[in-house]
Amino acid sequence: MSCSLLEFCRLQELKTVRDFLFLSQKSESVEEKNQAAENELSWDSSDWEATWDSGENKEDAATSATTVEEETTGQRAPWLQDCVVSLSPCSDLLVVAREQKAVFLSAKWRTDDSGREEMTLAVSWTGTLSSDEGECVSSSICIPLASQKRSSTGRPDWTCVVVGFTSGHVRFYTESGVLLLAQLLHEDPVLRLKCRTYEIPRHPGVTEQHEELSILYPAALVTIDGFSLFQSLRACRNQVARATAAGSDVIQPPPLAYKKWALQDMDTIVDHSSVGIMTLCVFDQMKNASILGGFNASVKGSPPAMSQYVTVGGGPYTGFYYAVEGSSQPLLSHVALAVASKLTSALFSAASGWLGWNRHKNEEEAVQKQKPKVEPATPLGIRFGLPDSRRHGESVCLSPCNTLAGVTDDFGRVTLLDLARGIAIRMWKGYRDAQLGWLQVPEERGDREFSPSASLPRRHALFLVIYAPRRGILEVWGMQQGPRVGAFTVGKHCRLLYAGYRLMGVNSVTSKGWQLHTQQVCLLDTTTGALRTVNIPFHLALSDKKSERAKDMHLIKRLTTILRSREVEPDILESEAKSVLLDIKHPAIKKQALESLLSNKNAPVSCLINVTSALSDTLKQQDPEEVDAALLQLCSSQLKLLQLYTDIQELHSGADREACAENQDSLKGIEDELSRVGPALQRYAHLTARPSVSFAQDSPDSPMPAQAFISQMECTEDEGLRVNRGSEAQWNHLGNFLFWGCLCGKSPPQKVCDTLQQAGISPQQLLSLLLSVWLQREKEVLQKPEEAVRNLHTLLIGISDMKGAVEESWDLQSISPWWQQVRCTCIQSHNAAAALLAAFVAHRAAKASITSRGDSKFQSEWEAVSLELEQWVVCVHQLEDVLVLQTLLLMPPPQGAAGGAAAQCSIKTLLEGGTGGIADSVSKWVFRHDLAPERLKAILQMKEEQEADERSEQRAREEGKEEKKETTKEEADRTAELLVAVCQRFPHSLSPDLLFAHCCWEYVVQWNKDPEEDRYFWLAVEHLKLVSSPHIQLGISAMMWSTFIVKRFSAAAFLMEKVGKAPKDRLFRRDVGMGDKAVTSFLGCCVQLLQILMEADSAVEEVPPPELSVEEAWCGAEGPASLAELALEQRGVHFPLVQHHCLLASLLHAGMTFSLKVKPLSLFDSKGKNAFFRDLTTIQLMPSGDMDPGLVSLRQEFLLRVLTAWVQAIEDPSSSAPGTNSTALPSQGPTADWWPSLCLELGSLMQVNPDILRRHLVCELYNQGLDLRAEEVMLEVEDKDVLGSQLLVLTGQRLSYSLLHSQSQTQAAMELLARLPPTLCTWLKAMDPGELRSPLIPLSQTSRLVGRLVEILPENHAQYSLALHLLEAVDALTTED
Repeated sequence: MSCSLLEFCRLQELKTVRDFLFLSQKSESVEEKNQAAENELSWDSSDWEATWDSGENKEDAATSATTVEEETTGQRAPWLQDCVVSLSPCSDLLVVAREQKAVFLSAKWRTDDSGREEMTLAVSWTGTLSSDEGECVSSSICIPLASQKRSSTGRPDWTCVVVGFTSGHVRFYTESGVLLLAQLLHEDPVLRLKCRTYEIPRHPGVTEQHEELSILYPAALVTIDGFSLFQSLRACRNQVARATAAGSDVIQPPPLAYKKWALQDMDTIVDHSSVGIMTLCVFDQMKNASILGGFNASVKGSPPAMSQYVTVGGGPYTGFYYAVEGSSQPLLSHVALAVASKLTSALFSAASGWLGWNRHKNEEEAVQKQKPKVEPATPLGIRFGLPDSRRHGESVCLSPCNTLAGVTDDFGRVTLLDLARGIAIRMWKGYRDAQLGWLQVPEERGDREFSPSASLPRRHALFLVIYAPRRGILEVWGMQQGPRVGAFTVGKHCRLLYAGYRLMGVNSVTSKGWQLHTQQVCLLDTTTGALRTVNIPFHLALSDKKSERAKDMHLIKRLTTILRSREVEPDILESEAKSVLLDIKHPAIKKQALESLLSNKNAPVSCLINVTSALSDTLKQQDPEEVDAALLQLCSSQLKLLQLYTDIQELHSGADREACAENQDSLKGIEDELSRVGPALQRYAHLTARPSVSFAQDSPDSPMPAQAFISQMECTEDEGLRVNRGSEAQWNHLGNFLFWGCLCGKSPPQKVCDTLQQAGISPQQLLSLLLSVWLQREKEVLQKPEEAVRNLHTLLIGISDMKGAVEESWDLQSISPWWQQVRCTCIQSHNAAAALLAAFVAHRAAKASITSRGDSKFQSEWEAVSLELEQWVVCVHQLEDVLVLQTLLLMPPPQGAAGGAAAQCSIKTLLEGGTGGIADSVSKWVFRHDLAPERLKAILQMKEEQEADERSEQRAREEGKEEKKETTKEEADRTAELLVAVCQRFPHSLSPDLLFAHCCWEYVVQWNKDPEEDRYFWLAVEHLKLVSSPHIQLGISAMMWSTFIVKRFSAAAFLMEKVGKAPKDRLFRRDVGMGDKAVTSFLGCCVQLLQILMEADSAVEEVPPPELSVEEAWCGAEGPASLAELALEQRGVHFPLVQHHCLLASLLHAGMTFSLKVKPLSLFDSKGKNAFFRDLTTIQLMPSGDMDPGLVSLRQEFLLRVLTAWVQAIEDPSSSAPGTNSTALPSQGPTADWWPSLCLELGSLMQVNPDILRRHLVCELYNQGLDLRAEEVMLEVEDKDVLGSQLLVLTGQRLSYSLLHSQSQTQAAMELLARLPPTLCTWLKAMDPGELRSPLIPLSQTSRLVGRLVEILPENHAQYSLALHLLEAVDALTTED
């Protein structure tokens, strides 16, 4: 909280710099003397040695060191005082120059011995700067230039080094010593170089200052416009880069704009400051007019803008100059001076010292030999000064806000000037050879909170930094009349480096969002090479009146530091905190300190109580009018909370235990209920007791610190307490702290209730806390339910008896808000068992309360009947239902099932889920457990059988169940038992049709999420088949089709139409969203779905729609309409349109199954195509009458190819095996037996002659060698003549193969061939057995086929004789074999 000096950088090679600059003055003897010391402590200089000129570093090739001990002999200690030193405001470049030589040091990061990264300044360039004989460096300045890139955040692009010489030349260099510009603006020596850069105006009234570089000569001042200089330097740097790349040395710089003033009426000038543009106020303008122009002088409306310059030297000691800006005529107040000094002649002129543009080399040499032309200066007379004939000024330092300046003189004085008024306002003495700097400190964010001007812009404090080398101290003074706020002993050999500017090339647009990383004041220690900056807190600038607040802020930070350290002893912490709190004066800060102490986790409770009570006592002893009432109220309220915390802690940890014996009699009814639901509770507890991961800090058993307790409580105006409802975890933690000890039987419930009642916490909040901890600790409660229930009953009665719990005016026929709160909590809870036990207890307590009120009211034997008790009966029944349902949902799924998190249910979620919410929950469970439809159907039939049995048998079976339970059961049996129990609790909501419908919907929803899982869609269809009501079946299938199916179905159809065959997997994934195998299965399920839809539509007329009902306890369900209700609301479908789609689905399925080339939509006419993918409930124009023969032939050809492919598939193992395995669905592969009947059915629908299909199938089966199957189909063929002709050819091919083409031709066969009739022999030779897919057929089968042929063909058939010849030949072959 006080001033500090912080080292931020260190010069790495200070000895090297000194040796280079003072090389000529070193004697040989001194060099030898110091050689040993230099070699002992040395830096690694390998990175900069290479950059030295070879002739200048021969003696210095060895590394050198910089230490305090080294500065002994040879070179006098303050050697840096004889050098020109300048530091970039960004602290990344330091220039040290002497006579003609200079060293540039650039910033580098290195790791020190401890591993920390630190910044160092290392030599980056050394060399000679002067080019004319006899000239020396007289001044230098480092100007960082802002980056023009959009991504820049305020770091400089590069830094320009500006050097002034005694010859009058000003030269501009890059960081690597490359000369950019050389300018001769005046022929006198350059005294000082100063720069002004853009600053963001802090207030709307402040004039925005332009950037400029000012050069002071003994009798002239040159100001170069900053924008012009910035552009010229960038252009020169770019040209140097191009010239270097091109190998040329010619640099042609652009012209530079400047102003040049001849400063008059002052004997000697040694330093200056360009204050910037200023405008006089109207009063000053009138004053000047009256002094200069007399009584009748006139004043113009707008005062002129002027540039102000301040100079120091002698005769006068300080001079003030004003130059009117622009070409506008000067006003009367400045006429006399303006005319005398010819201000209007000041204009921007082109610099004359440049090399010319586009000249030849010989011309350039001639120009270089000539002396450049120097422009004459515009005379500028002094306006006024501070005359002091004996005093001579040495330096002037302008403040960052441009309103003040510090001046040093040869009398050892430092004078503070007010530049606006032109007067000296303060003087310090005893500072000979002083060096000055300024610090502007912004206000800290935290300080504004206590300030009345919090909405105004941030304030800035101004400090003057004075370094007195004769005394070796650095002082910091507050402005303007402030005290000394800091002093440091720094040694006599330092340099105070104050730039007074930032980055050049910044403006109001580009500076937005920038963080300019610049140091304002740096102190360079020449003996150690350390660079240090001064850090000053803002509050040190505040007046004495406000210094109390600053001290208070210091104290609160001290307290914060103590609280953060974990190793402080409690006693020390208490004493420190007490002293700090009592020392703080301001109530607001005192309150902040107390709150930070109370919120600290490390402070023990005793410490908090002692400190707070000490503060409270101190406040009470003061004058009541002076005490802050809010602070006193805070102390008393926090003491009350801390006392409550300790009281409850003592009750929980004390040895006092109450007996609960008096409550045992009153719990007889609850014990009966517990024994009734005992088995269900045990099952639930077994499933919830599974191990789970949790974090120790989240454990409910973790102790509650006092700070957490206090943070959740606040005192009300009526001296009560209110609990602030934070997060659920905080609320439960507080409930655990208050009540868990009582529920476990470890703490006296009645005393806890009394303590909380005396504290003034409302019974409603206590009830909420009690129920939250009860429900949260369900697992522990179920371990000892009887004991926990008894303790809960005691606590509930205790809280209910508090004042304000149950209303005195409660009418027994209305609902009590108190008990309604308990019911609401139970209804919303997902912890079914704990909620049920709480409902038992509350029901019992409410009944006792109503009975006692009824007895006092009626004084009779009548039992009080209440709406309240009816509500409790319904609530208990619902909770028992939820317990059974939740137990089922908690059943872990078997290995390999879909799995997922178990669903949580409560009365509220089930009611909000609508009438279908319960069936929806169970359907999700069925999906998680992957329960097969047939298995589900069997379980539901078990339930119906159980309901059909008589009650006595049911009781006997339940007893048997209990006995079985003792033995270990299979997981499946337990699942079935739980599902049956749930269905018995919900006979209407879980009727088989509703459950199958919901399961169907759940599976199709899951399939839609992942269409690759084709099994889900198939299971959805299987569940749909089990729905007995055609009305529900029709509605569900229509909803499935329109919601999930038709979009993918149409995409598949259009894709196959486009490709003309079964598309590749990649195309299906792109257009349909699933692979080719999944599409095949999908199309097969579409066929089944549409068939179900047609069957349901046919059966709807015969069966009345089912009546949907809900269990009596669950009639209050509000929410979305159930799935069954939506299904029954669906409109009827148009049967021909469904059949039309079913036909297309079958064609697509066949095409995909057998990978056939087909354009499915091309098999229909325009009417048929237009009817596809329309809403199934609309009546569309369908194809009618005879179809175009061309279309019919296309259809016939496709169906014949399907039959051929099927026949090949049933005998091809490579096709049949993957076919069944890939789909994994029964009877849907290419080898299924129903394909022929499907083709015949499709043929009749598509106007294809079924007899042609049958004949083709018979021929294909014989061709494949499947004679028995062929004989079965042959019976149904009508046109036997044509079939006989076809089979005759096939028989001939078989005989031709066995007689002519077989590899094992016997002699008997050859003899037989010779005996055959010539016509038959010629006919057999003409046959091509290559068309047979299975030529190796036993002769017995061929003989049977020929026999059938003779039977089929009529005797008058043209080929009948051929058939008889064949029969003889086959018989002959058979007998020979």
